[in-house]
Amino acid sequence: MSRRLPLGVAALAAAGLAGCVTRGAPAPVPPAAAAPAPGPQVVRVYVPKPVKCVPDDLGPPPAYPDGDRALRDAGGAADRYQLMAAGRILREQRLAKLEEVVKRCRNAAR
Repeated sequence: MSRRLPLGVAALAAAGLAGCVTRGAPAPVPPAAAAPAPGPQVVRVYVPKPVKCVPDDLGPPPAYPDGDRALRDAGGAADRYQLMAAGRILREQRLAKLEEVVKRCRNAAR
């Protein structure tokens, strides 16, 4: 019996292998259904709103009284001094307004 067992196993193995060979090539597997193409994607880009730095009430610079022509046409040293003093006051006021505008602009940008 010990001889028959290996022969039986060999016969079964040969029959199994023969069946695999005669079966032929495996049937082709159909490709998986293609995923639908993605639709258009919405990309939202947030752009910060521009900050208006210069206020509408700033206005143009004033007409300074101490221009070259006004100083030449002044009657004397005292008149020229008064024109320059008045011009300096106007320039300081204008500079204070402009400094405030620059300060607001820098703070708004942060």
